[in-house]
Amino acid sequence: MPDLWIDLLRCLDIPGPSTQNGETAEYEGRNQQLEYYRVFGGQLLGQLLQIASLTCPDKAVKSLHTVFTREGRAAEPVRYQAVRAHEGKSFGAVTITATQPSRGVIATASISMHVLEDGPEHQEVEEVGPVLGPEYEIPLDLIPWETRAAVDLNDPTVGPPQFEVWMRTPNVDAALAPALAAYATDLTLIGTALRPIEGADQRGNGTTFASAVTSHTVWFHRPFRTDDWLLLRQHSPLLAHGRSFGRGDVLTRDGVLVASYGQEALVRFAKRD
Repeated sequence: MPDLWIDLLRCLDIPGPSTQNGETAEYEGRNQQLEYYRVFGGQLLGQLLQIASLTCPDKAVKSLHTVFTREGRAAEPVRYQAVRAHEGKSFGAVTITATQPSRGVIATASISMHVLEDGPEHQEVEEVGPVLGPEYEIPLDLIPWETRAAVDLNDPTVGPPQFEVWMRTPNVDAALAPALAAYATDLTLIGTALRPIEGADQRGNGTTFASAVTSHTVWFHRPFRTDDWLLLRQHSPLLAHGRSFGRGDVLTRDGVLVASYGQEALVRFAKRD
């Protein structure tokens, strides 16, 4: 098993386009080397954001909306076709399709880009408390950096559908912050939605229930870094008809709101006798 952090950075290092024709370019991304047969959706989110930045290099990502059409296979590289649908002085729009030879389309994304502008600012969010101490360290599968939380989503104890986790990566270029944050936002919303369900926790995927993310959206509000503490504060207001919905905010240790996200997922419980 390779070092997960180094392996993730390699996955986010997207080489230049293999082909380019006008407003369309094609890229190929490598997959994380995990003991897991599926491609992790967070990896795809990070690669999509990196490709969008290559497509419109003078703009910052404003939002990413991704629909996961079917699971990807870790044994096959992912090929991306990026189309620059619009690029003006202030805004840009990129559509990206991710495919694999044996699977066809595994994800589609619409990404909005924007040149950072000055103007009045306002935010209204719940205050952020102090960073939790090292006694709250809780490893999260697939997250290769520091994470601290007062709640363990692997504990089947019933609780409200809320979860907060502090995270801090090793020192890394700030240009990777959107991709790394998006990667992290994909992991724990299903587990958050399961907290009110007796006997369920996020480790039960494939046994007590089956789950798969169907769509994921991230909005980026301000520039930030991931190598200082960030708080992911999330809530799942709904689990119904075999689907969960969750949303969250990414805040700095000073309480500055830098990103928000939302996710819908399949959560199908095994039938009981």
